[in-house]
Amino acid sequence: MLRRLILTATASAAALVAAVPVAGATTLPFPLPLFSAPELDRLTVVVSETGNTRADGRYELKCDPAGGTHPAAERACTRLDELGQDGSDPFAPVPEGQMCTQQSGGPATARVTGTWRGNPVDAVFSRTDGCEISRWRTMEPVLPSTR
Repeated sequence: MLRRLILTATASAAALVAAVPVAGATTLPFPLPLFSAPELDRLTVVVSETGNTRADGRYELKCDPAGGTHPAAERACTRLDELGQDGSDPFAPVPEGQMCTQQSGGPATARVTGTWRGNPVDAVFSRTDGCEISRWRTMEPVLPSTR
């Protein structure tokens, strides 16, 4: 919400500056484009082998405002905002050397690519051990529930 207000204020200020003529200024032979805010939250989520054919597939997720083809776009964007509140990266991999239980959560995999908060995202998720299962569950509903 705060990002939306900042982007709106910035775009409004840019439009006003572009529209107000300066004394003694010459007119340009071509119009200047107005500031357009970059899409900060646009992700592609590709999910496979969840055991639920309705959950498998490719989804587009846009936030601010929530939309795209993701089946739970509003909840997914809200979850990403929650996960990033303290500045942490919800797409970060399991830290190297992390102790994880050796259990299998099944063959489900997901890849998330795109941009989130202006940063590039290219993250792979699986359910190969306890750490990866926990990481997947933390990302629900961005990723589908496999329970």
